[in-house]
Amino acid sequence: MTLSIKFCGLTRTDDLAVACGLGVDAVGLVYYPPSPRYVDIDSAKRLALSVPAFVSVVALVVNIEKSELIKLAHNVPFDIIQFHGDETAVQCKDLANTVYKRWIKAIRVTDNMTADDILLQITELAKYGASGVILDAYHPKQYGGTGESFDWDKIPENSPLPIYLAGGLTPDNIGMITNSKLACRIAGVDVSGGIEAEKGIKDAQKMRDFAELVRAVG
Repeated sequence: MTLSIKFCGLTRTDDLAVACGLGVDAVGLVYYPPSPRYVDIDSAKRLALSVPAFVSVVALVVNIEKSELIKLAHNVPFDIIQFHGDETAVQCKDLANTVYKRWIKAIRVTDNMTADDILLQITELAKYGASGVILDAYHPKQYGGTGESFDWDKIPENSPLPIYLAGGLTPDNIGMITNSKLACRIAGVDVSGGIEAEKGIKDAQKMRDFAELVRAVG
């Protein structure tokens, strides 16, 4: 079993070079102005153009307007949209179809959600054409990037879509997933704050440690 790795919230070409050199499968660029990891269109374009072939560029957006998504897609060469806000499955499908992109959706897991609740949402997303789902911790005021995790026992089995785990992952705790039975329920991991020196600035050693620990179970 080999888990896919996505490094998200990259803002510097040097950090991107390290990530790609480590063989990550995807890199995420945050196009959401309130985020400390936000990159504007010009910066996103510059970063995306520095990514080698066969590494997916993921554009993370939150409750984006259709006109703004069209503008982003016309200027930045990204491969996949990551909807990380309050978008419904129908809205995700319609927005993605507008710019002819594949898409994934984040489910922000609350304390009172069960594995069955999560599976029901995943099934709905699959119905409307999602390529995968990210499970992240819920925060009332933030859309991802909180550094908080949820109860991983809630990760459902037999998902109709690949599940990518996010939320509070670090080199110190990733082994709790990769070395447990939970690893069989996910297709990959998505990390941002856990590999940073500060918000938006990645730490090269943390990136290396994280990637090596995930690949060790491949």
